[in-house]
Amino acid sequence: MADKDKKYNVLNASRLSVAPMMDWTDRHCRYLHRQLSHCALLYTEMVTAPALVRGGAVHLLDFDAAEHPVALQLGGSDPAELAQAARLGAAAGYGEINLNVGCPSDRVQSGTFGAVLMKSPDLVAECCAAMMAVVSVPVTVKCRIGVDHQVPRDVLPDFITRVSAAGVTRFAVHARMAWLDGLSPKENRDIPPLNYALVRRMKAEFPALHLSVNGGIASLDKALGFLDSGLDGVMIGRAAYQQPADILCAADRVVFGAQAPDSTAERAVQAMLPYIEAHMAAGGRLSQITRHMLGLFAGRPGARAWRRMLSEGAHRHGAGPELIEAALIAVTAARAA
Repeated sequence: MADKDKKYNVLNASRLSVAPMMDWTDRHCRYLHRQLSHCALLYTEMVTAPALVRGGAVHLLDFDAAEHPVALQLGGSDPAELAQAARLGAAAGYGEINLNVGCPSDRVQSGTFGAVLMKSPDLVAECCAAMMAVVSVPVTVKCRIGVDHQVPRDVLPDFITRVSAAGVTRFAVHARMAWLDGLSPKENRDIPPLNYALVRRMKAEFPALHLSVNGGIASLDKALGFLDSGLDGVMIGRAAYQQPADILCAADRVVFGAQAPDSTAERAVQAMLPYIEAHMAAGGRLSQITRHMLGLFAGRPGARAWRRMLSEGAHRHGAGPELIEAALIAVTAARAA
């Protein structure tokens, strides 16, 4: 498939996606994930509209063409500013612009965007309309089922109704409340109970919309269960990062019906070597890439040696691709023992 086709094939790709995760899903992480799955939709970390528009930080939009299909997640609450940021993202080549209405971090709240926007559905609709007016790629929303003292069964359908009226047809719903008053961002990822039934109910109430479920999904089998139940997509976060091979190696065949053999962690490592060499030749550090590779062999013989060799060695002066090759040999030896 040509890059141009991949670029806009986000609707099919969203059947399985890797969630946008701050400090995790940077361009190096996404390049690694693309070696494991050619079909899954990848998302950037959240990039704030003020950083792009006021700060001129357009380098945050850099990515490799091999990452397609890839989407840009934006954070913000000013319609005009988000429109400018969306235009920059579309011009950079992203196949989708996603608005963050789910992040519960303190800095997001202070900027009046993220999960706190669940309280302002009309503003979210205005922001999305402003972005859609200036880009031809899809504009989507990632949200929670509610925040603080809201009642999810009341607020979520109202939110979806108002935002979809602006033209948004795809939503990724993190099936937890965000408790902005009393829980840390980390606690908000685990403590509020999951309510998958409500997300399924939203699909029944809004059959014309494309709805993906997110939150607590830690296996490909569980993802398939949601797809079989009628949801349009599944978005996986921490499990896809911490044990990427378990989630992504079989995804193209199992989720997308691809005929090619499943990928392997070993082949992904080999495919990363030229990328690592180019990154280091341009002045980059090995550890900027290897930190995303630590979980590649999670649950397999040699996983501990792999993690230790990369964690301890990647920061050393002169460390390069040969460290990766030595760690891979250790994994192979452990498997043969």
